[in-house]
Amino acid sequence: MITTRDFSEVNPMLARPGEPVSAPKSRLGDSELLPETAYQLVHDEAMLDGNARLNLATFVGTWMDPFANQLYAEAFDKNAVDKDEYPQTAAIEEYCWRMLADLWQAPNPAASLGTSTTGSSEACMLGGLALKRRWQNRRRACGLPIDQPNLVMSSGAQVCWEKFCNYWDVEPRAVPITADRKVLDGSALDSYVDQNTIGVVAIMGVTGTGLYEPVDQIAAALDAIQLETGHDVPIHVDAASGGMIAPFCQPELTWDFRLPRVASINTSGHKYGLVYPGLGWIVWRDRSLLPKDLVFPVSCLGGEAPTFALNFSRPGAQILLQYYMFLRLGRDGYARVQQSALDVAHYLASAVDQLGPFELWSQAADTPVFAWTLRDPDQRKWTLYDLSDRLRMRGWQVPAYPLPDDLGHVTVQRIVVRNGLSMDLADRWLKDLRDAVEHLESPEGEAPGRTSQPCFHH
Repeated sequence: MITTRDFSEVNPMLARPGEPVSAPKSRLGDSELLPETAYQLVHDEAMLDGNARLNLATFVGTWMDPFANQLYAEAFDKNAVDKDEYPQTAAIEEYCWRMLADLWQAPNPAASLGTSTTGSSEACMLGGLALKRRWQNRRRACGLPIDQPNLVMSSGAQVCWEKFCNYWDVEPRAVPITADRKVLDGSALDSYVDQNTIGVVAIMGVTGTGLYEPVDQIAAALDAIQLETGHDVPIHVDAASGGMIAPFCQPELTWDFRLPRVASINTSGHKYGLVYPGLGWIVWRDRSLLPKDLVFPVSCLGGEAPTFALNFSRPGAQILLQYYMFLRLGRDGYARVQQSALDVAHYLASAVDQLGPFELWSQAADTPVFAWTLRDPDQRKWTLYDLSDRLRMRGWQVPAYPLPDDLGHVTVQRIVVRNGLSMDLADRWLKDLRDAVEHLESPEGEAPGRTSQPCFHH
């Protein structure tokens, strides 16, 4: 059994006279290290992480320009919740969510309400809480019980929705995806929706495949259910990815506040909003959709301001970075950047599809994300997990995972194209992919038989 030492050793070339020659890893050391020594130890540990530019698994932004980096450094110390000390950061936060309300075609953006969050997971939690509290308030007003709320979503929903249901005692009702129906499309919703349904989650950019769920079809199905049963069920759109793609690259698509049943929308500023992590946004169509009893007045920081968040102190720098990106790019710039990512994704998807062993599961038709399966997996001596390992040897991170529920027997591999993955890098990856396949198909490339499977929700 290989064991690792519970201390970091200081290189003799770095240690100064009288300075400790090692630092413990699981307890505070007894003595101080010089700043440059501590820096070098942390720097050397972090070298073992992957190269962010070669990480094709993550949606999270990994690059910003030098002016953004300078702005970031100037705002490291800003606390977003301290609106008395940093009133202009608070004002800029409002500029941003009002821009999003307008981008998502709210009927009256001035009457909308929004907030920044630490990411889309927190934004989804806030959206779900608003759905639950509105349902509870309506039920209480009618003298009805409030002890059995449920939330309807696709089985391909991101894990944050499972967390929401678990943490806040809501029954999750997952509509299974199938080979014929790869997303929640509104069909069979009447089998899942009842008087206890607080809302339906529609996903603009499913995490595992990048596909959009047709929000207009889901809304039409709920309209029909209301006509038949009287159940008025709102929609929350989880647009973590698509919320910053569709308005620029698919403007004809009706998915946002143009649909009256859409109550709230979230997106990730740190995904296709093109900002460093962590930043999310949520916007409600109008103020009436966020119950007042969820909003807390905060006065402990020198002034009083309303807040609706799971976190208290959190960075304000990313808010400034989002405003910077909105100013810098505008609609035309975002359309150019996002279309470039889509072009690379289409190019790669087409090349993968033409490579013999693979069959596309999704084709980057919506977001710059696509997934593929292995043709005739039972006839091959290697799996997509083995391919993922081979690509990692070249620095590329390309996850393989099983699909959820009824499709758990299907394993896919997925690529997320982000700003920074150029056509040149795409060609480099394609060469490494072909080399990896050639090795795995060769006699010496027989796989050792991997058995472990990573979680679907990467």
